[in-house]
Amino acid sequence: MKVSVGGPLKLAFRPWVEGLENVPAEGPAILASNHLSFSDSFFLPAVLDRKVTFIAKAEYFTTPGIKGRLTAAFFKGVGQLPVDRSGARGAGEAAIKSGIEVLERGELFGIYPEGTRSPDGRLYRGKPGGLARVTLATGAPVIPVAMIDTEKIQPPGKIIPKLMRPGIRIGKPLDFSRYQGMEHDRFVLRAVTDEVMYEIMKLSGQEYVDVYATAAKRQIAEAAKAEKQAGKEAEKADKADKAAKAALAKAEQDQAEKERAERERAERDRSQNER
Repeated sequence: MKVSVGGPLKLAFRPWVEGLENVPAEGPAILASNHLSFSDSFFLPAVLDRKVTFIAKAEYFTTPGIKGRLTAAFFKGVGQLPVDRSGARGAGEAAIKSGIEVLERGELFGIYPEGTRSPDGRLYRGKPGGLARVTLATGAPVIPVAMIDTEKIQPPGKIIPKLMRPGIRIGKPLDFSRYQGMEHDRFVLRAVTDEVMYEIMKLSGQEYVDVYATAAKRQIAEAAKAEKQAGKEAEKADKADKAAKAALAKAEQDQAEKERAERERAERDRSQNER
């Protein structure tokens, strides 16, 4: 996959990279990145010599048909592991278990602390479960990563990607061994996650928003739904207004026709009386 996907990807988009020396040549490490685009999971592994394993929703691996099998083969080939997201807690536990297994093999584990793609290019609050628990359970260092401009390559709704140079900044490893054995302390999990997010913010230059991206997406969807509903109501009111105006015009026309007919009848009666 590094040859068939990574090679053409680097040739076509020529991503620039800073801080490659911060990724160890061997041994376990966690790559914690912001998440701007679907392509983040391809650009980052493409610029590294080592394999990076991410987690992906199970639907990518279980969709039936030829397209589903090809999709599953592709995601397995690029080093992604399926995680069932049918239950929030189950999904989190599965992600943690997958991450620990990857690190125990001495490999690189990639994770997006925000939990989902940014809806507007800003950096959102990191979820305190997966990243912090994995690093505290394994002792693996966390390497903050900032993806730059990947969301501009293929914005939502665009089929053909834009050829441009995205960037990748890789920060220095963060050591959280001082919290070893405290992976069940929610305050420690929050502190570890916030420290990583702060380093990602410094690398990316993104505006930080202290809410979860999932909540922001929900608010955006609700606002869009409300706007759409308001548009429908406005359209309905406009149609009603047009119908009322049409009815009034028809009534005025009918009245004018009635008055004209009465005038003509009166004129005929007068003519007959004169004769």
